[in-house]
Amino acid sequence: MKSLSAALYALGLIAASASFGAPASAEDTIKIGEINSYSGLPAFTEPYRKGWQLALDEINAAGGVDGKKLEVISKDDGGKPAEAVTAANELVSRDGVVMLAGTFFSNIGLAVSDFAKQKKILFLAAEPLTDAITWSKGNRYTFRLRPANYEQAGMLAEEAAKLPAKKWATIAPNYEYGQSAVAAFKKLLSAKRQDVQWIGEQWPPQGKIDAGAVVEAIAKTEPDAILNVEFGPDLVKLVREGETRGLFKGRSVVSFLTGEPEYLDPLKDETPVGWIVTGYPWNDVSIPEHAAFLKAYQAKYNDYPRLGSVVGYSTLKAAAAILAKAKSTDSEKLVDAAEGIEVETPFGKVTFRKADHQSTLGAFVGKTALKDGKGVMVDAEYRDGAKYLPPEDEVKALRPQD
Repeated sequence: MKSLSAALYALGLIAASASFGAPASAEDTIKIGEINSYSGLPAFTEPYRKGWQLALDEINAAGGVDGKKLEVISKDDGGKPAEAVTAANELVSRDGVVMLAGTFFSNIGLAVSDFAKQKKILFLAAEPLTDAITWSKGNRYTFRLRPANYEQAGMLAEEAAKLPAKKWATIAPNYEYGQSAVAAFKKLLSAKRQDVQWIGEQWPPQGKIDAGAVVEAIAKTEPDAILNVEFGPDLVKLVREGETRGLFKGRSVVSFLTGEPEYLDPLKDETPVGWIVTGYPWNDVSIPEHAAFLKAYQAKYNDYPRLGSVVGYSTLKAAAAILAKAKSTDSEKLVDAAEGIEVETPFGKVTFRKADHQSTLGAFVGKTALKDGKGVMVDAEYRDGAKYLPPEDEVKALRPQD
C-alpha cells in the first residue's frame, strides 16, 4: 500500500505540472510558465490548452524564437487564487520561466498580476475580463489579451440601446468578473439611454447558483429586459429554470459570452432563441487569418475550435512575438517590447496598447438560435476591440503610477 500511495502521489505531481516543448537543453530553450483553471472550468480551459499547444508546435517547427525552442510549463490553479500564486512562485523560483501566461477567472488573474508586479516578471493574462487588471489595478508587468468587460459591455450596449425596453434587471455571479461586467454595462447603456431604469439584480455565488430562487426574484421585478452574465453550468441551470417558469417569454435578454461554443454546446436543444450575445461563430468567420487557424486546428485535433482555442493560440503567439522583438529574456526588455507590439491572431492583427497594456482583440456580437437541435450563433458581426476602448490618453488617469 505504501508503494502504491507513492506511485499515485507521483502521478498527481505529473498531472499538476506538465512541461511541453521537448527541449534539447536548458541553454537551447526558453521557458514560459502557464497557469489556468483546468480542473475548475474544463469546458473552456481544455480547448484553450489545445490552442496554445497548436501554437507551440507551429513556433517550434519554424525554428522557435531566435533559434531557441519554446517550452511551456503548465500548472492547474484549481480555480483558487492562492493556488495560482503558489504555482506562479514555483514557476519563477524553481522552474526558471521568463514570463507567466494564462489564468481564467478574474480574481485569479488579479492575484497573479499582483505577484508579477512584486516579482517584476511579465504576465500575459489570457482570459480574465475584469477592467481592473489593466486599469485600476494595472501595473507595468501585466498585459491582457481578451477584450475587457468594458469593451464587450460597449458592444452589447449598442444593441441594447436599440430595444424598446426601459426597465432592466441583471443576473451575474458575485465575484470580480460579474461585478465588473454589470457595472460597465449599466454605465454604458445609461449613457446611451437616459430613460433606462435598473429595477432588480441578483448576485448568485459563482458555481453555486440557486436558479429557481434567482428566476423567481427577477420575475417579481417585472423587467422589460434582462442582462445575464452567468456562464458554464450556472448558465444551463438558469436557462432551464427561466424557460420552465416563463421568465424569458416576451422579454429581451442580453448576455455576455453565451454565444461561445463552450457555453452553447451544453445547452443543446434548450438554447434560448434570440438572445443578444457575444461569442464565436467558428464555422462562419470570414476573417482571412481565421481560415488557416481553423484548418490547422481541425487537422491536429479532428474537432472544431472553441473560443478558448483562439485565446490559447493567440496567447502563445503573442508570447513568442514579444520574445522575438525583445531579443532578450530580461523582464524589463520584455515589457518594453510588449508595449505597442502588433501580434497576428486568428481574428487578424491586434496591438497591445502602450498606455494600458490592453490588446485590441475584438469579439463577435450576434444572436442565439437553434439549428438541428443545437445552439448556434447567427447574424454575427466582428467588432474591433480598438473601437470600444477609451483613448490612450484618458486611461492613464485610470491606472496607478508604477
